[in-house]
Amino acid sequence: MKKIIATLCFLVLIVSCKKDQETKDIALNLKQYTIEQFMDNESVFGGSFSPDNSKLLVTSNRTGIYNMYTVSAKDGKFTPITTSDSSSIFAVSYFPNDERMLFSADGNGDEINHLFLRDFDGSITDLTPNEGAKSSFYGWAENEKSFFYGSNKRDPKYFDVYKMSIDDFVSELIYQNNDGLNFSGISGDEQQIALSKSLNTSDSDLFVYNLKTKEKIKVNDNISANSAQAFSKDSSMLYYTTDDGAEFSYLMTYDLNTREKKKVLEKSWDISGIVFTNNGAYMVVYVNEDGKNIIEVIDVETQKPIDLPDFNGKSITSVTFSNDETMMRLYAGGSNSPSDLYVYNLETKELIKLTNVLNDAINAEDLVTAKVIRFKSFDGTEIPAIYYLPHQASAENKVPAMVWVHGGPGGQSRQGFNSLIQYMVNHGYAVLAVNNRGSSGYGKTFFKMDDLNHGEKDLQDCVEGKNWLASQTEIDGEKIGIIGGSYGGYMTMAALTYTPEEFDVGVNLFGVTNWIRTLKSIPPYWESFRESLYLELGDPFSADSVRLKRISPLFHTDKVTKPLIVLQGAQDPRVLQVESDEIVAGVRKNGVPVEYVLFEDEGHGFVKKENQIEAYSRILKFLDVYLKKVDEPIDGEIKEKEIIHETETN
Repeated sequence: MKKIIATLCFLVLIVSCKKDQETKDIALNLKQYTIEQFMDNESVFGGSFSPDNSKLLVTSNRTGIYNMYTVSAKDGKFTPITTSDSSSIFAVSYFPNDERMLFSADGNGDEINHLFLRDFDGSITDLTPNEGAKSSFYGWAENEKSFFYGSNKRDPKYFDVYKMSIDDFVSELIYQNNDGLNFSGISGDEQQIALSKSLNTSDSDLFVYNLKTKEKIKVNDNISANSAQAFSKDSSMLYYTTDDGAEFSYLMTYDLNTREKKKVLEKSWDISGIVFTNNGAYMVVYVNEDGKNIIEVIDVETQKPIDLPDFNGKSITSVTFSNDETMMRLYAGGSNSPSDLYVYNLETKELIKLTNVLNDAINAEDLVTAKVIRFKSFDGTEIPAIYYLPHQASAENKVPAMVWVHGGPGGQSRQGFNSLIQYMVNHGYAVLAVNNRGSSGYGKTFFKMDDLNHGEKDLQDCVEGKNWLASQTEIDGEKIGIIGGSYGGYMTMAALTYTPEEFDVGVNLFGVTNWIRTLKSIPPYWESFRESLYLELGDPFSADSVRLKRISPLFHTDKVTKPLIVLQGAQDPRVLQVESDEIVAGVRKNGVPVEYVLFEDEGHGFVKKENQIEAYSRILKFLDVYLKKVDEPIDGEIKEKEIIHETETN
């Protein structure tokens, strides 16, 4: 027995030594890539099959801006359909029985999307031309002669439901929304629509509204997170998810005739959504498992999952079926590889890879696979996080690190590919993406833990994430910063303001700095969600304003002592440019190094490659100067230089 144990220990030691040697070999031969090389990765998404299944309609940024393309389902050949060089264009769908196309576009990130027709002859028509009105595609009618969409053209606060004929493109109002409800689906017989009413940022009521009788029936009995998913193909059932009586969302059915409710499927994580294929033969189930998409395709007749292709460690991130249900398009990727597009023939089992989105100049082995870790926060709460450790990091070669905070409130850092994270890691920065309390995906108790204490307990989770990093042998505990976008940008400024000695630098991407102003100036089309935001964050028109001012970094800039870089889009309707203008001016009064990067042609997030290259390279240069301290600012360039897209001003 002792010999067996000794042998096993020896084998474990050999395997461990082999892995250590492989890690050292990768670190020794590691190639560092420029931001241009990282941004030469292609982003492709969507994939509506043409009526004959010969090609797919997708969105790609291969030219530096998102445009619409067709892709051959046999050889992956791309054909450009639109060639915009200003506003991004996003493919919606082929028409059900011909090769006309629908797409969506806004005005350089202002989020006022319109729906457009690309006709047989290549001509473009704005189908929803109302100025200032936002439109969203809701789906094709069962008879394939029309489609449904939402528009706030009647009232900027609310989205009504319209039906548009694809013969003459005349619209018909089928549901006038006077109560701040949200459309969630329509039955195949067009008799019932599913509607939801936001109660707070986690819970909502679910209703079924009969378009003929005008009767509205509430589906849920208790306050819980309820979300309509799909009507059955015979229009007799509504499938919906709920977390009523549980931590995680599970799948239910609601019988539209008997009003009976039945549990259909439950997992140990949130069922985040289900979709039925065109003829109802398959049900696609999405599960949010520890920040990662897990997908099952269930044969409705047998109620058993079908076998899906194996992608050698990569995850299937989304699937869609052709209308005849013989073909499936899949995306597969991971934290160290952007998702590629495949088509899979369910009859022949043939799998064809249509894209190679990772830049050929980049060796995939030089990129880092994320690892899920957990640490205890100040009060014992277990906090999940996603950890990226550079290949070159070791006890002998300690590296600086960044705490990454996702957007929200209520968002989640997930195990997907992120060019900025991989760029920083490739250049020797560890990244810990903290899913602080209040993040989605970890149960409703965890989700609600930051309500009305933003910038306090959730910030302490980020500080404890920094402490966890500092305890790692490969990390230089004296060189740890914080980075985040939107709500994560707020957390960056809160960290530099309220815990000024904890982090060594801050990177604020379009972050909220004045909650009173932000909550008062939310876009009118957020009206159905406004009260829910106020319940979680505070009502700026009430006594809550005292607390909101206390947690708004703008009013406490005198406390900031660490270097800061701020990046902002001038067209951002969610976090206004003035938020970044004022925080930069306030912090500069302290004599603190501040860099400000402002893009005139971006909204809430940067989508144009030239802007991403500028933004991300500026972030790394800033970190190299003020965190890694390998360079020195030249003539105050980093401290005072302001960029407005390509125009430099002082």
